Amino acid sequence: MSIPPKAFSILGLPVHLMTNYSGWLLERLQQKIGTHVVTLNAEMAMQAERNTSLAQVIQDAELVIPDGAGVVLYVRWLLLQKVQRTPGIELAEKLLQELGHREPNAKVFFYGGKPGVAAKAAEYWLSQIPSLVVAGTYSGFHSQQEEEQLRQTLTQLQPQIILVGLGVPRQELWIAQNRHLCPHAIWIGVGGSFDIWSGIKRRAPAWLGNNNLEWLYRLYQEPWRWRRMLALPEFALKALVYHVF
Repeated sequence: MSIPPKAFSILGLPVHLMTNYSGWLLERLQQKIGTHVVTLNAEMAMQAERNTSLAQVIQDAELVIPDGAGVVLYVRWLLLQKVQRTPGIELAEKLLQELGHREPNAKVFFYGGKPGVAAKAAEYWLSQIPSLVVAGTYSGFHSQQEEEQLRQTLTQLQPQIILVGLGVPRQELWIAQNRHLCPHAIWIGVGGSFDIWSGIKRRAPAWLGNNNLEWLYRLYQEPWRWRRMLALPEFALKALVYHVF
């Protein structure tokens, strides 16, 4: 049985710290233990402050990784713990890369994004790992009838890894509502990762990410995100107040 990672509290939300997330997930995959992975950042934490359903989903998730710079700095400065930022996209990439070595027959399903984006993301990974087993792809824009078809497809295919790119909080809530369809699968909310893998968008240069400034590059690419970025100073203020009192 896999050992649960050590959990710490950030504004009442868990974050799990360990050195090898992908190895832990593959161990659970081999043991057929269903897992919901949440990639926590400051924006999600602030949404959870106002959305009790999202907060409950995060608290119930088996693995919550430190994705955002704000979360990492909180853990380092206020909790005094050693931690490396683990972007959800990098965890998903490492997991896919290791599948061929440890679980070559594991099936992966890509769900989310605009029409055709999930399929292009899957094509990218097939070009990188020809042995990868893609169970299927599905757009994040569809009718209620197509949603039911998606549920039936997942039930029939039983993929072992399901990557959901619907954005926060939609992807987290959707996973919580539907993970019973594939109870042994690893479900990961990957946000806009499909856009990166399909070539629609580019990630920030590594030096920005290494200095916890990837958010600045995203703001440069998408200026309309400035309102969402207000969550960063709000998170910092709440973090200080929460920690002190």
